[in-house]
Amino acid sequence: MKQVEAPESHPRAESLRKRHLIEAGVDKGITSRQGLIAQGRGEAYDYLLGERTIPSADEAARAAAAHLLLADHPVLSINGNVAALVPDEMIELADVVAADLEVNLFNRTDERMRAIVEHLKEHGATDVKGLAADGRIPGLDHERAKVDADGIGAADVVVVPLEDGDRAEALAKMGKTEIIIDLNPISRSAQTATVPVVDNIIRAVPNVTAHARELADATEADLTAITTAFDAEGALEAAERTIRDGTL
Repeated sequence: MKQVEAPESHPRAESLRKRHLIEAGVDKGITSRQGLIAQGRGEAYDYLLGERTIPSADEAARAAAAHLLLADHPVLSINGNVAALVPDEMIELADVVAADLEVNLFNRTDERMRAIVEHLKEHGATDVKGLAADGRIPGLDHERAKVDADGIGAADVVVVPLEDGDRAEALAKMGKTEIIIDLNPISRSAQTATVPVVDNIIRAVPNVTAHARELADATEADLTAITTAFDAEGALEAAERTIRDGTL
């Protein structure tokens, strides 16, 4: 069936384009069909947030950038929706903060893992982890437990975009600093995170990158001050308040 392009004048044009990216990801074998449902759930929260980066999310993005610049071994985790929606943006962020990219999936198959790795390489990534799966996250009994020992397994800071509650909890128990990008401020992922960025991934990743570029020459003391000053609980409360107030 021919895909209908949304005109720029359509009030949901950007949203429709992102849905088509997820659909294309399913066709290409990088996104699971469940990813379509996850995209719709995220859109609902984004609509309630006014489809904008609220001030607390921008503060969180800045704190995320500071953590990544301070990290000894940062890793950006990639799932199917992330690969479909923001491949170029994740690759750019990884380059700016010297982070590894690692594919990690709940609905994991060798075919899908390789498809995502190749998709990221088509977009310019030179090295993508996840295929070795020679490490394990303790406490998980599903496929997301599989990680590369020299990737997420050895990371001190991990960016986990999109809702991923049980893995977020397990990584926290391992003592890792977690940066979560999740539009639901009451999800386990956001509640567990060191830095919860309550924003749409299509805005959040470029925003973190922009802050990282701005802070590239900051001293370690200045970066540490930014991370220490960030109030995760306050950021979550601000996002929930925005949703509940309904002031769009």
